[in-house]
Amino acid sequence: MSTCLLVISAPGGVLSSAQAQEASAARIVRFATDDWPPFVSRKLPADGMSAAMVSTVFERLGYQVKYEYFPWKRTMQFGLSSPRYAGFMAVWRTPEREKLCHFSVPIGNTLTVLAYLKEDGPPGASLQELGRLRIGTVAGYSNGEQFDAMAARGELSTEEGLNDATNLKKLLIRRYRVIVIERHVLQHLLMGSEFSRAERDRIAFVDTAFKERPVHVCFKRDAEGALQQKRFNEAAREVDMARLERDYWKRLDQALASAPAAP
Repeated sequence: MSTCLLVISAPGGVLSSAQAQEASAARIVRFATDDWPPFVSRKLPADGMSAAMVSTVFERLGYQVKYEYFPWKRTMQFGLSSPRYAGFMAVWRTPEREKLCHFSVPIGNTLTVLAYLKEDGPPGASLQELGRLRIGTVAGYSNGEQFDAMAARGELSTEEGLNDATNLKKLLIRRYRVIVIERHVLQHLLMGSEFSRAERDRIAFVDTAFKERPVHVCFKRDAEGALQQKRFNEAAREVDMARLERDYWKRLDQALASAPAAP
C-alpha cells in the first residue's frame, strides 16, 4: 500500500516520540516528475506552478508532497510501476494514457507553440504548412492528437531530443528548423542563465498551430489510484485553482523581470 493512504493510530491515541516521527514520515505522498520549468522544477519556489497547486490540495488532506525528478520516460515508468510513487505529473491527457491513469482535475493550462529562428522566418501558421521541415520534439511527450497522428503517418519530419533545453540549443545551431515547445517553458528557458540575451533575441514562435491543453496528475489506474484521485479532486474543489495559477505566474513574472539579464 502506498504511504499516501496510510492511517496512523496508536493505543489510547497517544504517540511516542518514535511513533510520532513514523507518523510524520507516513504522511508523505510522492510523485515522479520531469524537470519541466516553470510547471514543475526543483529550482523554483514550491517546485513550480503545478507542484504548488498539487501541494496546496494535499495540504488540505493532511499530506506533504515530495517530488522526485527523472527524465520523462523514466518519470512515466516509475510513476506507473513503482510502489514508492502515487503516480506522476504533469501530464497531458490522451486516449492512450486513459488506459494508464486516473487523471486529476487540471493543475495548470498549457499552450504548445512552434519556436523558430527569426532570421529563418516563420515556418507556417499550421501543422499542414510544416511540410518536410525538421522538427524537434521531446522523447515521450504527446504533442496533441493531430500532431502525433501526422508524425506517426510520416507527414511530419520529427526528431526526438532529451528535453526542451537541449532542443532549444539545437534550434540555435540550426540542427532543427523548428521545435515544438510549451509557451511558458520556452519563455522561462530563454530568461534563464543557459541562454544569452543575443540568443533570446533570435527566437520567435507561432502560437496558432495548437490548442490550449490542461495538464494533470496521473494516478495509477488501479483501485488505490482511483481512491487517491477521488480524494484529490474533492479537496481541489475547495481550492481556487485558477487563482493559484494566476498568482504564481504573476510572482514568477515579477521575479524574472527583476533578475539580471544574461550577457
